[in-house]
Amino acid sequence: MKNIIFNTLQETAKIKERFINDHVDRIQHGADKLATCIASGHKILIFGNGGSAADAQHIAAEFVNRFQIERPPLAALALTTDTSVITSIGNDYSFDDIFYKQVKALGTKGDIAIGISTSGNSQNVVKAILAAKDIGMLSIGLTGSGGKLAECADMVFAVKTDITARIQEAHILLGHIWCDLVDRILFPEKF
Repeated sequence: MKNIIFNTLQETAKIKERFINDHVDRIQHGADKLATCIASGHKILIFGNGGSAADAQHIAAEFVNRFQIERPPLAALALTTDTSVITSIGNDYSFDDIFYKQVKALGTKGDIAIGISTSGNSQNVVKAILAAKDIGMLSIGLTGSGGKLAECADMVFAVKTDITARIQEAHILLGHIWCDLVDRILFPEKF
């Protein structure tokens, strides 16, 4: 069991290090875009399925409440939390529309959409990203090896592994890094 524990630690550390090295400039650019979005009075819409839905909620909470410093709430919304909206859309139309309709209702030009899909092929995430682009929102895709999400998002962060748990771990690391960088950009006096 201890070998499994240490092997998992080594595997996740290696994957995260490669992910950061592959995307360091894009991560900084993404943080700049997120900070500009919030500073201009716009918002971040985040969505995904399963563990990625939980990651969307986690990242949104870090922006809205706080990350590591005391500061005003920042405008972020997880589209994974309103069960009445999600189930009505899924029932009346299609599960593929649950994020698309919310992006169409809540998104405006200048907002940012972050779609999370470990496979990159979640149809409801891809459809919402395409809707965001039509509105004039910057679209960001967090994915595993790529998939359709990597083909349509404006900015792509692909984790090069097929292991879902390791992909999700890299995604939440990215979310935490963005929260830290956005705070430092918007509130430099706090550091």
